[in-house]
Amino acid sequence: MIRKATAADLPSIGGIYDAIFDLEEQGGPVYTNWLRGTYPTIESARQVLEAGTLYVGEEDGVLWGVLNLNGIQLPEYSNIPWTIPAEEEEVAVIHTMCIHPAQSGKGYARQMIAFCEETARAQGKTVMRFDTWEGNAPANHLYPKLGYHFAGGTEFFFQGYIHEILNCYEKKL
Repeated sequence: MIRKATAADLPSIGGIYDAIFDLEEQGGPVYTNWLRGTYPTIESARQVLEAGTLYVGEEDGVLWGVLNLNGIQLPEYSNIPWTIPAEEEEVAVIHTMCIHPAQSGKGYARQMIAFCEETARAQGKTVMRFDTWEGNAPANHLYPKLGYHFAGGTEFFFQGYIHEILNCYEKKL
């Protein structure tokens, strides 16, 4: 089940972030350029929760994933040659989608994307956009399989602490 997050979910959300950092720091696959203690954090999740756009995936009372779904296009999006025209209010954007590493390979990312598409359509959105780090091989492999068009990559100054190339994707809803 995917649902809106609550304040009670914040510790488990922090646990998902920590599990990703732990895996990467222990020599596991690296899918992010995030920095522990800087982004993402429980505090950044709390801000998204307060904005009303934080969602979690849950099974049997255990959180397996988290994401932020809103309409905020980062400034760097203006560098991307989007092919699907849309007014700003017609665009939904997925941010910081995470699946707990222990839960990977179960189709949860597909479920989250489908949920986002359904939710965005219900909100009257006509286009989905998002970005992912160029080194995130699973995400960059999955999104085209789900009908997303690679619109381009550009350098982002992510959260004001790291310069990185993010690949941007789009899909007409």
